[in-house]
Amino acid sequence: MIVLLAEDDQKIAKLIIGLLVKDGYQVDHANDGEEALLYCENNVYDVIILDWMMPVLDGLETCVKLREKGYSGAILMLTAKDTLNDKVMGLESGADDYLIKPFEYRELLARLKVLARRSTLTLKNDIVIRDNISLNRATNTVYIDNIDANLSRREYQIFSMLFENAGQVIPRDVLIDRVWGMDGEVTSNNLDAHIRLLRKKIEKNGKKLIVNVRGIGYKMEDV
Repeated sequence: MIVLLAEDDQKIAKLIIGLLVKDGYQVDHANDGEEALLYCENNVYDVIILDWMMPVLDGLETCVKLREKGYSGAILMLTAKDTLNDKVMGLESGADDYLIKPFEYRELLARLKVLARRSTLTLKNDIVIRDNISLNRATNTVYIDNIDANLSRREYQIFSMLFENAGQVIPRDVLIDRVWGMDGEVTSNNLDAHIRLLRKKIEKNGKKLIVNVRGIGYKMEDV
């Protein structure tokens, strides 16, 4: 599942992102509502989490603008506002659900799963096919020549980032942050080991797909 978190409190954002990544989610982070709108111009998310009290554009304004622009996915509003009028305002702005701070992570996770099932995304296909490779975002699977590559969760996360940004170099620290989150034990060696395993599964007939860009990171050749 791909999630956009719009939260200006860096401590809270880092905690939520770390927990979600460890549970297998891909997470982008925006610091304010305006930045969240920019992310949504170039990406489609299963769920967008908006903090109500953000600078530039608050969560309420951001939610309204997203719906005006045609975003049909799920939106979860985070806020300390807990009166009935506040809840009504949040829902009437276009939010699908409302979670009051402070909250337990288990509740956030449960609500995300429910919202993802309800989501009616129409802006981007769940299946991306290029050449002989098929990536299914809904099932987190990759097929090469119609054969399941049997990728592990982390192999899939690495592959999907490279595949959906084919031709672009993804820095090592970005890959590590997106795949392992706040896990301080992870090093570049861990990433290299996963890349080696991934190559064995996806690079058939001597065709090299993943390229190591010395001193920067990795990229996937255009396919």
